[in-house]
Amino acid sequence: MSGPPALRSVTACAVVVPAHNEAASLPATLRAVRGAARHPALAGVRVLIVVAADDCRDDTAGAAHRAGARVVEVARRNVGAARAAAAEAALGWLSTEAGPGDGHTGTAGIWLATTDADTLVPRNWLAHQLRQARGGWDCVVGTVRVAPHPTLGATTVARHDAHYFAGRPVGAAWAHPHVHGANLGVAAAAYLRAGGFPALPHSEDHALVAALERTGSTILRTDGCPVLTSGRADFRAPYGFGALLGSLAAQEPTWAGQEPT
Repeated sequence: MSGPPALRSVTACAVVVPAHNEAASLPATLRAVRGAARHPALAGVRVLIVVAADDCRDDTAGAAHRAGARVVEVARRNVGAARAAAAEAALGWLSTEAGPGDGHTGTAGIWLATTDADTLVPRNWLAHQLRQARGGWDCVVGTVRVAPHPTLGATTVARHDAHYFAGRPVGAAWAHPHVHGANLGVAAAAYLRAGGFPALPHSEDHALVAALERTGSTILRTDGCPVLTSGRADFRAPYGFGALLGSLAAQEPTWAGQEPT
């Protein structure tokens, strides 16, 4: 990048959440997202929350509806396909329902934020992302912290943190190496240019960020606004964050050059 990114106007924001049998944890996630949407920095920005209920056998869709989210039901059992379906639906709704004063045509002015159904975002999460978006960044890649859980031991957390925070500088910004679908934001135009989330059963977030890099997007890796993600043992994704914690608990780490979502 030869100079600072150009300023961008953001008039609408879509928050997409993939969910597979998450009726128990989803309400807390959506409460946190709604709190972030009410931040004063989002005054005048339309926020749409879309949950992709993917092959659910519980009341995930009902829980999302009751929390005020729109719901896309898919039957793929594939987090990449679910994230992509929610993003596609959100962009379609925001583009077609834009009023004359919304200031965007098509996907111009739309920001996509994504998190997970077992994650709690802080109140300034969207404000943080939109501040970077208005500064011209095409993508904001954030970090996570592990939430306490009865099945999560202190030794496992220590092993995770030793790996996760390796190389973090003291007293300086951390351009971290991680990618998490639980804490990711991207301008809609850049997202579409990169081809969107691929239909992968895991690491779809890594694939999107790699595609954004190939297509020349400006990417900010920041630890400035971490989210709190579950340390539960009954994880949904076979190669996701919960699986990593399980492998650490068993003292048998399974990652190989790929940071799980």
